[in-house]
Amino acid sequence: MTEVPLEILLVEDNMNDAELSLYALKKFKIANSIYHARDGAEALEYLFGDGGHGLIPRLILLDLKLPKIDGLEVLRKLKSDPVTQAVPVVVLTSSREERDIVESYHLGVNSYIVKPIDFEQFTNAVRNVGLYWLLLNQSPA
Repeated sequence: MTEVPLEILLVEDNMNDAELSLYALKKFKIANSIYHARDGAEALEYLFGDGGHGLIPRLILLDLKLPKIDGLEVLRKLKSDPVTQAVPVVVLTSSREERDIVESYHLGVNSYIVKPIDFEQFTNAVRNVGLYWLLLNQSPA
């Protein structure tokens, strides 16, 4: 049996936001294969566990305010590893703090989006991110 390539790694500790993101991605048939990591440690273990590389996603949706290992540290690790540095990372967070925005871009984030509070705006934001990064954007092979 051939393994389906991982399309999206969703790193989100808030279950409501995770469910909304998954709902939007599935409703609009944007991604078939999504892995949900509930904290930064789980995301890094998924990607780099046992010193190797697991399934490398085509897109990472990353919250910043995570338990165990915060999103900025996850981003730092992703962008410093030659295997994962080209994977598009979109920060999807509630933080509007300028230092978080500046540090995210300094570390190599591809996009920074503050989570909309409204249900429809939130699902549209996730849908648009998925459409752009998975269907329109051309990534290196």
